[in-house]
Amino acid sequence: MSRAAVAQAVRPRLGRVALTGIVATVVAAAVTTAGGALAKAAGVDFEIPDGGESIPVAGFTSVTTMLSLAGVAMALGLARWSPRPAAWFVRVAVTLTAVSLVPPLVVGASAATALALIALHLVAAAVMIPALARSLR
Repeated sequence: MSRAAVAQAVRPRLGRVALTGIVATVVAAAVTTAGGALAKAAGVDFEIPDGGESIPVAGFTSVTTMLSLAGVAMALGLARWSPRPAAWFVRVAVTLTAVSLVPPLVVGASAATALALIALHLVAAAVMIPALARSLR
């Protein structure tokens, strides 16, 4: 068997990665939206001082969906072109998650808002990263 045939045989099926990613995106968006709603009900204002506006609960749904789908696209690209897609996906996704934790700390939001935003970032990552990494194996 040729080297290309062996590489193709061990690569994950793109359809499986896409389906897993879409399901994980729906779950991550639902969980972060529920978490955001619970935090608001508990008194977190989600106000960002730069504009003085509060992040609406629907904002958690849309941002989580958009960024999760970007992660799915990255996973699909790695599944197609990387010899070790799961390992590379985890490395990049964990790095991007770490970077995403910085803005809530530097925008001047209240401690409760910053903590809630960090927790919601970590919840979304906890749903997306393992699901996509498993589908890439």
